[in-house]
Amino acid sequence: MTTKYGRSNSDGLYFNEEQQMLRRTVADFVDKEINPNMDKWEEEGQAPLHELFKKMGDLGLLGIRYDPRWGGQGLDHWFDLVFIEELGHIHGGGVGMAIGVQTHMATPAIAEFGSDYLKETYLKPAVMGDMVSCVGITEPGAGSDVAGLKTRAVKDGDEWLINGSKLFITNGVVADYCTLLCRTDDKPGYHTFSLIVVPTDTPGFSIGQKLDKLGMRCSDTALLYLDNVRVPLRNTIGEEGQGFIYQMKQFQHERFFPLPGVYVTGRDVIDMTVEYIRQREVFGEPLIAKQVLRHRLADWVTELELLKQMTYHIVRMKEADMDVTREVTMGKLYAGRLIRRVVDGCLQMFGGTGYINENIVTRHYRDTRLLSIGGGADEVMSDVLSKIEGF
Repeated sequence: MTTKYGRSNSDGLYFNEEQQMLRRTVADFVDKEINPNMDKWEEEGQAPLHELFKKMGDLGLLGIRYDPRWGGQGLDHWFDLVFIEELGHIHGGGVGMAIGVQTHMATPAIAEFGSDYLKETYLKPAVMGDMVSCVGITEPGAGSDVAGLKTRAVKDGDEWLINGSKLFITNGVVADYCTLLCRTDDKPGYHTFSLIVVPTDTPGFSIGQKLDKLGMRCSDTALLYLDNVRVPLRNTIGEEGQGFIYQMKQFQHERFFPLPGVYVTGRDVIDMTVEYIRQREVFGEPLIAKQVLRHRLADWVTELELLKQMTYHIVRMKEADMDVTREVTMGKLYAGRLIRRVVDGCLQMFGGTGYINENIVTRHYRDTRLLSIGGGADEVMSDVLSKIEGF
């Protein structure tokens, strides 16, 4: 049994009733609190993240795998997968990406390596929806080349004095704090970076610009400046000099997060397209009668299912506490290329209607293009994978 646009009740093989209850909770939230507002938020260029995250925090949706001591649910990776899958039904990528920054990018390092002070002060409020977070990695001169970062923190008594800038920072306009990766030593090598939590109301921290993007338009993206920003040394996550290592581990959470969204959103787009071409008549017959279109759709459905099964394999590996770097890298590389083909091909089937902004497929066309760029571009993923494979 399949409901409109891809939701299925045939997942009993993988998910128990408790996990399916979570699925229904997230699905209900998406249907009632997010999708009815997407057009408005896209037009305004900003979703109300503080209001939205507070509602999600009250439902226990922002810390599914985190320790209950810090407001989390303490659940396993299958629950996390259910949560991410249902976010894939959002009518656009901006809100889901903003949520992903909160749950899978800015907070994992605090949860895994942070002190009790940092967990109480920053992780717990993020899980409860009382704070919005962002992660500060990319700079004007360094993106996928994380080792090229220039933002510098130097010790001054019991404080860090931080100077630099960060670019393309999702949630950066509205965030209450930034999980910042910066240099804390000028020596060569990877043990010269630290992760530091920086409250955005700290003097010297400023928003240089809210960026105007091709897609993800309801998700704010900022250029940030840090001019003699002072934060306590106790805001350092884990050990000083280990920030690069922590960030490389965090990337596996970030790069996993889009995978379920691709096969869920991709199927939603296909279902919307099929509904349209069943009704659209050309030369006296519906477009669905064209064998070439049916075969393309069948190929895409097959590829989306393959990605889904790869994602489930990754979850099984996570549950076994195995290193998933290789598989996540493969998944992100494949997912970015796949969703571009699927959404572009479906837009083509809509014809002129697909070129109108009010079409949800058109929004997905804009939004999904980011997957092959953000969080490690396709070319970087290929390079990482070639090194893993020893090529």
